[in-house]
Amino acid sequence: MSSLIAFNKPFNVVTQFSAHEKYQTLKDYISLPRFYPAGRLDTDSEGLLLLTNDGQLQAKISSPKFKLPKTYWVQVEGLIDNQAIDKLTRGVQLKEFHTAPAIVTFLDEPTNLWQRVPPIRERKTIPTSWITITITEGKNRQVRRMCAAVGFPCLRLIRVQIGNYNLFTHHLPLGEWRSININDLYIR
Repeated sequence: MSSLIAFNKPFNVVTQFSAHEKYQTLKDYISLPRFYPAGRLDTDSEGLLLLTNDGQLQAKISSPKFKLPKTYWVQVEGLIDNQAIDKLTRGVQLKEFHTAPAIVTFLDEPTNLWQRVPPIRERKTIPTSWITITITEGKNRQVRRMCAAVGFPCLRLIRVQIGNYNLFTHHLPLGEWRSININDLYIR
């Protein structure tokens, strides 16, 4: 029987179950046999990760072919402006491809976030700002590369939603997981 779980991945956790010489892995948080990540979330990123024991479901969630939207809260270095937001919204030329258009909005600094350990580097003379980015592709380090391409390097990246499943509306604390229903994602 297909099962699906949502995990709120902390910073510096590798998205794999096998041991890693430097970082914690999913095995330190999830002890279910035969579950595998449906997509990736980089070690230096935080937030929602889906895992399943069904290979077809795993492919459907992670494949850009199905265009399942993924939403991120992004803290960038500097005060991001409308020009940069417009570029991100239209799509950005990266080295090997042009990103699909994204949904990008300004975001007030979230008050409901956990403290990151270790905290981001702060520079007294350079402010930071927050945006929300929703993409449907999910290529390697895409959101970080998009932000850098428009001149606003990413300091903190938190995936808050996949499909219609949101970490905060479902109250999933950092480092915890729970079983969810496939209908929570609205995959057809």
